[in-house]
Amino acid sequence: MISPALLTVDLRALAANYRTLETIGGVPVHPVVKADAYGLGATACAARLMREGARTFFVARTREGESLRAALGAEAAIYVLDGCLEGRAARLREADLRPVLNTGAQLAEWQAGGGGRCGLQIDTGMNRLGFRPEAAPEPFEGLDLVLSHLACADDPAEPMNARQRDAFAAAARRYPGTVRSFANSGGVFLGSDYGFDASRPGICLYGGGPEGRPDDRIKPVATFAAEVLQVRDVPAGESVGYSRAFVADRPRRIATVAAGYADGVLRSYSPRSLVWAGGTLRPIVGRVSMDVCAVDVTGGDVAVGDLVELFGPNRPLDDAAAAAGTVAWELLTSVGPRALRRYV
Repeated sequence: MISPALLTVDLRALAANYRTLETIGGVPVHPVVKADAYGLGATACAARLMREGARTFFVARTREGESLRAALGAEAAIYVLDGCLEGRAARLREADLRPVLNTGAQLAEWQAGGGGRCGLQIDTGMNRLGFRPEAAPEPFEGLDLVLSHLACADDPAEPMNARQRDAFAAAARRYPGTVRSFANSGGVFLGSDYGFDASRPGICLYGGGPEGRPDDRIKPVATFAAEVLQVRDVPAGESVGYSRAFVADRPRRIATVAAGYADGVLRSYSPRSLVWAGGTLRPIVGRVSMDVCAVDVTGGDVAVGDLVELFGPNRPLDDAAAAAGTVAWELLTSVGPRALRRYV
């Protein structure tokens, strides 16, 4: 391989997840492709989703929107969640991007720059971005989308979900004729009353479960794997890696794998994380280094050049994230640029 670390993106699985989310939610899916489609490549992922019928996409930054516009052409509607920051109206209009306005200052900036089609975010309790319901503006020309964001959708039992839903329904009534978008990935699974007119899933498109754990309805999309560089026998009493964080309690067979924290293998992977090597799950041992990690393959058939799966079909993304003390979102977006991307 050109690179010993490889991120394989299964676009067929991405398309299947899109169809699943549309079926479960019962409303059109407007994919979130911010952060380079969660690290999987916004251009390739959005183009595949357009083949499935998606026409509306969400990014976070203006520059992301500009890149996506150049790739997708004029057919797609692209919303920028940051909104219209000071001095950005001309850039947004030039790239035919639609800001999701979050404050009165952004609304004024957009209208002073000529206005046009845009969205409006209502903060229903997350206190992140958007107008508070009581401060939301009167309807204005060009507004075609109203949205809010669930804070606890990964926990169906959380009462805040229903409170946010009801607050959004009340606020959205002020804007008849606009598209109402509320459900994120987890929200799609909360019930039809969370769907409104369109959903905005992200992580479930890319293989993460709606509740932070694997879900049989969601197919794995990303497989992160790396080659074995060396296999060595480590006698009992000797250590592996920095700071003697792992000391062999008996003779061990250790594979050095060509992926470290510069590639997205978080230091917190050790000592709890497992990887798929030689047809079974094996533990990472010792400290993860910048370029490599060590895997205990004692008793297994693992050789130099073999691929070790860090997450993918055999080591579910959510399980790998939980073992590292994080979430699937961070794990995907942490995969470094020197890992080769391959699309199948």
